[in-house]
Amino acid sequence: MKQSIIRYTLTAACLLGCAAQNFAQEKKTAFNHVALSVYDLQKSASFYEHVLQLDTIPEPFKIGKHKWFEIGPGLALHLVNDATEIIEHRRNTHVCFSVASMDEIVARLNKFGVVYYNVQQEVGKVGTRVDGVKQLYIQDPDGYWIEINNERMER
Repeated sequence: MKQSIIRYTLTAACLLGCAAQNFAQEKKTAFNHVALSVYDLQKSASFYEHVLQLDTIPEPFKIGKHKWFEIGPGLALHLVNDATEIIEHRRNTHVCFSVASMDEIVARLNKFGVVYYNVQQEVGKVGTRVDGVKQLYIQDPDGYWIEINNERMER
C-alpha cells in the first residue's frame, strides 16, 4: 500500500512537472510576423509572390490594404499599404531568406531584372561568408533590404 502511494505520488509529480513545463513554454515570447509599410501594395505583393516565390495566406481584414505571406511555419510577412512615400533604408536593417539554390535565385533575379549585390556592394556578385554560406542582397520595390543566402538551419 505504502509503495502504491509513493508510486502514484511520483507519477503525479512527473505529470504535473510536464504540464507545468508545457504551460511555461506556451507563455514564452515567440516570433509571429513582420509588417512592412508599402507604397504600392500590388507592386510589392507581386515582388514577394513572384520574385521570392512566397505563398500568400489569408488575411482577416479584407479591406484591400494588406497582403500576407507565409515565411515559415507559423510565421508571416504582412505588407500594409499605408506608406506615403518610398524612403531610403540602410542595408544592415534587413530580413533574410534562405534558399536551396543560389543559382536558381540568381536566375530568377536576372529574369525579373532585380539588381543584387554582395556585402561589398558589388553589383551582380554573390558573396561567400567566412563560414562558407553564400549570400547576396536585394531591395524590394519600397527599398527594404533583403538578404538571401543558402544557410541550412538545423531545427
